[in-house]
Amino acid sequence: MGAQDHATPPPNRLVDHHEEPQSPPQSGMSIIIKCTVAVALGIFVYLLPTPDNLSPEGHRLLALLVTILVLWTTEALPIGVTALCVGGGMIAFDIVGRNDAWTPYANPAVMFVLMIIMFGVILNEVGLARRLMYYLLKFAGTNVKKLSFILAVGCTLTATVLHDATVTVIMVFAFVPVFMAMGMKPGSGHKLPKFFLMLIPMAASAGGFGTMIGGGRNPLALEVLYRYTEETTGVGKVIGFMEYLIIQMPISIFTAIATWAVVYFLFRPEEKELKGIELDDPGPMSTAELGVSIVFVLTFILWFLGDFTGWHVSVAACIAMVGFCGPGWVSFKTVCDKFPWESWIVFGAGVSLGMAMLQTGAGQFLAESLLPMLEGKSSFTIFYGLGLFGSFLSSLMSNSAAVALTLPITLPMADMLNMSPVAVALLAPVTTSFIMLVIGCPPTIIAYSAGYFTQIDFIKVAVPWCLILLLVSVAAALLYWPLIGIH
Repeated sequence: MGAQDHATPPPNRLVDHHEEPQSPPQSGMSIIIKCTVAVALGIFVYLLPTPDNLSPEGHRLLALLVTILVLWTTEALPIGVTALCVGGGMIAFDIVGRNDAWTPYANPAVMFVLMIIMFGVILNEVGLARRLMYYLLKFAGTNVKKLSFILAVGCTLTATVLHDATVTVIMVFAFVPVFMAMGMKPGSGHKLPKFFLMLIPMAASAGGFGTMIGGGRNPLALEVLYRYTEETTGVGKVIGFMEYLIIQMPISIFTAIATWAVVYFLFRPEEKELKGIELDDPGPMSTAELGVSIVFVLTFILWFLGDFTGWHVSVAACIAMVGFCGPGWVSFKTVCDKFPWESWIVFGAGVSLGMAMLQTGAGQFLAESLLPMLEGKSSFTIFYGLGLFGSFLSSLMSNSAAVALTLPITLPMADMLNMSPVAVALLAPVTTSFIMLVIGCPPTIIAYSAGYFTQIDFIKVAVPWCLILLLVSVAAALLYWPLIGIH
């Protein structure tokens, strides 16, 4: 029975590999105009005088960055082609060396995302995604408003203990077959799948700061805080697991509700119910489903034991791939055939850009240029400004890199402005969870890979979402943290 289930893929499976995200058809003149504008803006930035606190390489990187961002957001070229131009452009304009340009495309975080997306393909192939969707609809019903609210809160709270990419890939690969069954194919412009597939990654990303194991930015922020307080006071500030949970978890509840409210208000679908779907009781689990489920559980255990083993999360993911494909529960060739390679390349380009910003000093220059503008402002304005800058950087690099870049600058600022360095450090992993571009984090790349929304669709929702969630999280921190002794 298990072999038969493995050989016959479940119906309504995820889009095939050739149905990756596609831009709307453009005329040749439109493409030429967009590319010309992108290059012209890059040249304009390049011709500006190089500031004293910015290296020539950093100046050239900012010029390239402007061009790349315009090409990405206008989708003048296929998003994967623009992503490849990042590595090639940094070499061509002597911004970083060849290895520094291309190696980040396969760094540990990027390889982890690769395997996480493969997990989703595997979930779909063995039928677990369909089984999960059956039980979710049985619990939440098919009412779009109720289902989306439960989904948003569930994704956020689950992401406080699991990686937000894991939560996203499970839910995306559960929902896509439903939309396919409703006749809503990728690229067809239907609003309902756009709504759900943008809500999922945003809600997951909005919860990654809730506990210390929710994301790498959390222990990193605490480590930077410890080192800073040790250097300035002689005693390092230690925040334990439970204390961190008490500080951050309540805020994640507000960000969950706010995420649902913002996305529902801005992108409310016309449909009130999920109609035209027939999800029969999946019955007993097949051998392949059971085997894949066991491997998933063991993988989560390895992730939880990361502090003990010292392994990067990609190691456990690699072991899981052996567990999935070794026994023959799913064909690795099938996984590769259905994998959205373009989106994965885009994430690699984002990591490469982020590392180049650190290496050339471009990120440091932006921080030193913009953050002093907050001097003399109210506590709320300062926190909001710091958060907005962290979100901006997190949209261009990993949130951990954004935390590593900003905290060494913002913590001394906090002392100068008579603000709590502890509060500033604790706010960093919260605000870097909110991103404005598809390339900003693995969850958005994973959801984008399904092909249902464009970058412009995402930006229309993500920018106001980011601004509003910064407002919610800063207000919550200023009102709640003093009650528990964080001043």
